[in-house]
Amino acid sequence: MPQINLYVSDDLEKQIRKEAKRRRLSLSAYLTGLIRNRVEKKDWREGFFTRVVGGWQGEAPEIERELPEERGAF
Repeated sequence: MPQINLYVSDDLEKQIRKEAKRRRLSLSAYLTGLIRNRVEKKDWREGFFTRVVGGWQGEAPEIERELPEERGAF
């Protein structure tokens, strides 16, 4: 697997390490995830809406809501 070296400030290194630790990831896994999210294709994955919202079809229904109750002055 190829390696990439980069240089960051001491402060940035501390922030990166802290965030990786908070997410319980190795430094390499954390940085790889950041890069992958930035450069990979941004399209919706096939079947995303079916899995997430159950595959809604048709028009969305109108939602009837009562108006909020008026309150008197303080």
